[in-house]
Amino acid sequence: MDRTPDHTEGVDVPPLHEAYADAPDLRREMHQVLALEAERDGRRAGPGTGPPADATAAERVRLLRRAALMDRLACAAPGPCPVAAAAETAGQLVRHDRRHPGLVAGPRHPDTITLAHSRRLYVRQEYAAWTAAGRPGT
Repeated sequence: MDRTPDHTEGVDVPPLHEAYADAPDLRREMHQVLALEAERDGRRAGPGTGPPADATAAERVRLLRRAALMDRLACAAPGPCPVAAAAETAGQLVRHDRRHPGLVAGPRHPDTITLAHSRRLYVRQEYAAWTAAGRPGT
């Protein structure tokens, strides 16, 4: 059972099933996120012939997809390790978006969500907004 509510502190986000409605199945998304990680680390060539036109936006997409994947895994198999991993990756996205507020896609800035477990709600908001916008930066 998911222990992260769909609202807190007056912040409403899409419910889990809506936020990830257009997400690839978990296995496919794991492979795609691992491929993004390999591209970032230089272990695999990326889809382009050179560095991305906007490296900051590409890094955000990687962080967003990884955080969303970990959130989904924590919901599918809740336990201390998956929940901690989801919170950590959500925190990484929040820190990135604080440094680059122009990349925030949803209605709420990460500073409006202060509790650690609420950062997963921010991930859901941002993933839903990212898919609604046609997955820019990919």
